[in-house]
Amino acid sequence: MSKPVAHYSPSTRAGDWLIVSGQVGLADGQMADGLVAQTKQVLANLSSVLDAGGATLDDVAKCVIFLSDIDDFAVVNGLYAEAFGDHLPSRSAVAVAGLPLGALVEIEAWAYLGPAAGE
Repeated sequence: MSKPVAHYSPSTRAGDWLIVSGQVGLADGQMADGLVAQTKQVLANLSSVLDAGGATLDDVAKCVIFLSDIDDFAVVNGLYAEAFGDHLPSRSAVAVAGLPLGALVEIEAWAYLGPAAGE
């Protein structure tokens, strides 16, 4: 899991939820080249942050996808569908004027973990 590039936590446990900050296509401090590579890296980063918090993609209840160009939606949606398989979390997709570090796509997620041990 890469170190955050700004002042935030990659994820936060809040009660029964793991809230994952928006992930971009960075690997080893370098932005992946192009939409497909960035989206695959975003999904890999998302999986890594979920894993570090004790969750998987199957625990995700809600995602928000931010796109720098709404015309990229079909490509991102296809790669997202491959990653999530039959699991269908609630989701929003929003086109924005720009993303940090010139990213083309960013995904944040909420995963349901259930009560923490001892609760």
